[in-house]
Amino acid sequence: MKVAIVHYWLVGMRGGEKVLEAICRLFPEADIFTHVCIPEAISPLLRTHRIRETSVGRLPFAGRLYQSYLPFMPGALEALDLSGYDLVISSEAGPAKGVIAAPDAFHLCYTHSPMRYLWDQYHTYRNGAGPLAKLMMPLLAPPLRVWDVTSAARVDTFLANSNHVAARIRKYWRRDAEVLHPPVDVAAFAPVPAAERGDFYLWAGELVPYKRPDIAIEAFRQLGLPLVVIGGPDKARKRLEASRPANVTFLGKVDFATLRAHMARCKALIFPGEEDFGMVPVEVMASGRPVIAYGRGGALETVLHGETGFLFNDQSVEGLVTAVRDFEASGLGDLDPARLVAHAARFDETTFRQGFQATLAAAGIKVP
Repeated sequence: MKVAIVHYWLVGMRGGEKVLEAICRLFPEADIFTHVCIPEAISPLLRTHRIRETSVGRLPFAGRLYQSYLPFMPGALEALDLSGYDLVISSEAGPAKGVIAAPDAFHLCYTHSPMRYLWDQYHTYRNGAGPLAKLMMPLLAPPLRVWDVTSAARVDTFLANSNHVAARIRKYWRRDAEVLHPPVDVAAFAPVPAAERGDFYLWAGELVPYKRPDIAIEAFRQLGLPLVVIGGPDKARKRLEASRPANVTFLGKVDFATLRAHMARCKALIFPGEEDFGMVPVEVMASGRPVIAYGRGGALETVLHGETGFLFNDQSVEGLVTAVRDFEASGLGDLDPARLVAHAARFDETTFRQGFQATLAAAGIKVP
């Protein structure tokens, strides 16, 4: 069986790329197709596969400006010749599912998210865009949405990383999707003794608007409690850092050992954004620490209110201030780390592998 894996772009190792690694471990001989690849930015495991770029990768400064080339991506995907492949697996968060597979090939799409900047997060992205992008988005988005819906018909089976994403697939593409949570490397995280824990709260992730680092910073300005912020890019970090209160510390991008240590030592993770799934809360729980999360999206499937963390419903500075105060009064900061670790183990790679194999088996495809 010849397998093609289509991933939107390979310019770093974030959640989508961790899922891609798990798929590659299932299919070690698969070829990878992507719009843009920066080899030094991806893992050794991914580099063992033959990786082919679409025509977008040949455009000027594609490694840096790839998102600006979004209008060229549908045509680039359709130009890929996948006629020799028996199984096509698309990894969708940017344009990936729109390839044209052979008539007798099976196309499985694992969806991290329908493109946020075309659908539910369109206005958030446009409001935060530069002048040129703000001008062009209303012109480019409508035809891209038409293509996005049309290309959904080319997929045989959809897997969604959460019920939240499955609902959006149903809303925007009018397709049903099975739910298979993404694999989290829970074994890479571990609790520390109580004596080694700190007195700070933690925000960790990419500093993009929909993750709402602004809410966390302003809430802790009012609370006066210590908050550590981990993540980039540097441009966003410097902008947020310019007006930070003294009790908020920015570390920028850090190595894994530093991130792991902060997850295990924090009082709790602050998670005020609405995520499709969100691996960071699971990683923090695998580190034996609770999560304070906005009660929408993937957090509803990973954080158990009153058992592994605290969910709040008002996505505002005031809502988060109240949530932190209620969390401190609740005693949830003293949850048994072993209980949190056991809950996080539900999202390990073994569970993902079994679910992925079962989906293919239902289609008559046996995975070695």
